Amino acid sequence: MGAINSYFTWLNGYLWGPPLLILLFGTHLFMTVRTGIIQRKIGLGIRLSVSKDKDGVGDISQFGAMTTALAATIGTGNIVGVGTAIALGGPGAVLWIWMSGVFGIATKYAEAMVAVKYRVKTSDGTMLGGAMYALERGLNMKWLGVLFALFTALTSFGIGATVQANAVSKVAVENFGIPVWLSGIVMASIVAIVILGGVKSITKACEVLVPFMAIFYVTGCLIILFINRDYLGESIALIFTAAFTSKAAGGGFVGSSVLMTARYGLARGLFSNESGMGSAPIVAAAAQTRNPARQALVSATGTFWDTVVMCAITGLVLISTIISNPDIMADGGAIDGAVLTSLAFNKIPAVGPIVLTFGLITFAFSTIIGWSYYGERGAEYLFGKAIIIPYKAIYVVTVFIGASMSLTSVWNIADALNMLMAIPNLICILLLNNVIAKDTKYYLSGDNIDKIDTTPIPRRMK
Repeated sequence: MGAINSYFTWLNGYLWGPPLLILLFGTHLFMTVRTGIIQRKIGLGIRLSVSKDKDGVGDISQFGAMTTALAATIGTGNIVGVGTAIALGGPGAVLWIWMSGVFGIATKYAEAMVAVKYRVKTSDGTMLGGAMYALERGLNMKWLGVLFALFTALTSFGIGATVQANAVSKVAVENFGIPVWLSGIVMASIVAIVILGGVKSITKACEVLVPFMAIFYVTGCLIILFINRDYLGESIALIFTAAFTSKAAGGGFVGSSVLMTARYGLARGLFSNESGMGSAPIVAAAAQTRNPARQALVSATGTFWDTVVMCAITGLVLISTIISNPDIMADGGAIDGAVLTSLAFNKIPAVGPIVLTFGLITFAFSTIIGWSYYGERGAEYLFGKAIIIPYKAIYVVTVFIGASMSLTSVWNIADALNMLMAIPNLICILLLNNVIAKDTKYYLSGDNIDKIDTTPIPRRMK
C-alpha cells in the first residue's frame, strides 16, 4: 500500500494541478453563464423534486432519482472530507468547497440534461443514460464514452465502497469497540441485500434513509452552532480571509498557499457534491420525466443541499469548535482530517459525538448503495448485462476490504479516480453547451417546462 499511495500522491499532483482546477471550476462558471444563471431556478427544482410527473417516461420517480443521487453524494465527504480540507488547506478551504457548490449547480444541471436527452432503452424497457451515452450519441465519441464508463466502474470501488466502508469501521471501533472485520461483514451483508434487488430496491431504501439522516444531521449541527454562537462571526471572517491569503491563519490552523487552499477545497467539494463527475446523471436518466429540463433542475438541487447547505454547516461547526478549543490542533487535528473531525465533534457535550457517529454511519452506507448503481451502469455499458451479477459480487467484497484499508491511501486513490472520471464528462458538457443552452432557453421560457418531449428514445443495440 505504501508504493500505491506514493504513486497516487504523485498522480494527484498532476490531476489536481492548476490546469484541471481551472477546467473544473471554469466549467462551473461557463455553464452558469450558458444556462442563464440556472441557480436562480433552484426553488423550481426543489418543487419539482417532491412532485410526481405522471406523464414522464422512466423507471423510477423524480424524487427517487434525487434521493438516490443524494445518497451517493451525501457521504463522508460532507463530514470527514470537510475536515480533511481544513486540516490540509486551512479554514479558507471551506469557502472553496461552498463556491464549488454554488457554481457547481449549473454543471450538475447541464450533465443531467444531456444524460436524459441522450438516454436509451434496453430490450426489457430499462432506461440507461449518462455521459457515456451523451458522448456516443451526441458527439459520436464512443471511445471517450468507453473511458468514462471505465472510470465510473473503477471510481465506484473508491469513492463508493472503500472510502465509505473505511469511515464506518473507524467510527465503529473508536466509539463502540467493534472489530474492523465485523464492521466489514455487517456492511457487506446489508449492501448485498439492497443492491441485489436492482435500482427500484436501491431507490426505495434511499427514499426512506436520505431525508431522515439529512434532517437529523442538520438539526444536530444547528444545535452545535447555537452552542458555539459566540464564535460564529469570527469563524465566517476567518473562512473568507484565509481563502485568499498564504499566511498562517492563526488559532492553531495550518498555514497554506492560496493554490493549496483552493486545491483541497475544490477536491473535497467535487468529492462531496460530484458536480462535474457525471455520476448523478446516470440515475437521473432512469427518472420518470416528461422532458430533460425538469429532471436536470431536480438533479441540480442535489448540489444545493449537499454542498451549499450541508458542507457549509459542517465547515462552520468544525471551525467554530476549533476556535473555541485551540488544543484540538495540537492533539493531531492539523495532520489528519478524520482526527480533526472527531476531536471537534467530541468537544461538544452529549450531542456532538452522537451527531458525528450517526452522520458518518448513515451517510457512508447511503453512498455505498447509491454508488453501486453508478458502477453497475458503467460496467454494463462496457460489457453488457452479463457483467451485472459479477460486478455486484466484487463490489460487496470491496466494501469488506475497504473497512481495513489505510485512510490516506483510500483518499488519494479516490481523488485520482474522481478527476479521471470528471475529465471526459466535462469535455462532454463543454462540447454540448450549445444544445444545453438551446434546450434550457426553450423549456424554461413561458410554460414550456410542462411540455412533453416527443423525441423517440432509441433502443440500445447491445
